[in-house]
Amino acid sequence: MHSFLHILPPNASSSSSRLDLLTLALLLLTGAVALAVAILITVFAVRYRHGSSADRSNPPTKGRTLEIAWTVTPLLLFFGLYAWGAIDYAYLYSPPADAMPVFVVAKQWMWKLEHSNGKREIGELHVPLGKDVRMIMTSQDVIHSLYVPAFRIKQDVLPGRYTSIWFRATRAGEYRLFCAEFCGTDHAVMGGKVIVMPPAAFAQWLQAGPRQPGIAARGFALFRRYGCSGCHGANSSVHAPDLTGLIGRQVHLQDGRSLIADENYVRDSILLPSRDVVAGYAPIMPSFAGQISEEDLLAIIAYIRENNHDERPGGN
Repeated sequence: MHSFLHILPPNASSSSSRLDLLTLALLLLTGAVALAVAILITVFAVRYRHGSSADRSNPPTKGRTLEIAWTVTPLLLFFGLYAWGAIDYAYLYSPPADAMPVFVVAKQWMWKLEHSNGKREIGELHVPLGKDVRMIMTSQDVIHSLYVPAFRIKQDVLPGRYTSIWFRATRAGEYRLFCAEFCGTDHAVMGGKVIVMPPAAFAQWLQAGPRQPGIAARGFALFRRYGCSGCHGANSSVHAPDLTGLIGRQVHLQDGRSLIADENYVRDSILLPSRDVVAGYAPIMPSFAGQISEEDLLAIIAYIRENNHDERPGGN
């Protein structure tokens, strides 16, 4: 569906049309209710104005059916809109399992992006047409917000946390990217663009330029450099959790809680290892807070997610 009445930006993603349709339905419903109320106010004001010939004898004293109707009908309509919005929200934040990851670090005042093969960009994001793309994002300093109007996506990017959102571009071209959260003096210049390319052209672009290690390969090197493999490696003599297949797995903790391991859990395990201690293990892991950059953390997490087989490290 094209952007209605050409008011909205071009819709260029799989979620654009469904969100535009929801917006249009909400606009029409609230507009119809407002118009009906305005008409009734006008009619009643004219019909029953002071000095009019309206018959005011025997006014109705009961109207339970009418009261129920004007209460229940809007309630059901707005519950329906709520359910519709909840379904679209769940869709927007439930990425397909095979979505192409892009790792994003926001900082004053730029977007730093890295693809799985290690190719990096600043202020630009190249993606293939028709391919699901998942953005895994964190901030190096303050709160930012990644906003691509043509894709109808907007997601806060937080320091000390990972947030994510996904999209599937449906039209080739260039689309503006903004920071939608005031983040300091030069917030207004923290922009960029998303370049949607045909799959063959994107594959060619991705392989062009100097060869460099992929993000998972770099994560493996960092995994060894920081000594992680000494405890979490398959042949380690240290009693530490096995990291094989960690991301997405249920983890049982020492305090009786359980959680599903994700990027935030791995990050906390590296920087705040005593927060969520795995059941059956002593809290002996040192903290790496202040020693590992956000880019390196993302690389280690990418390695744990994608390349567990080298030394059989994995998540808790």
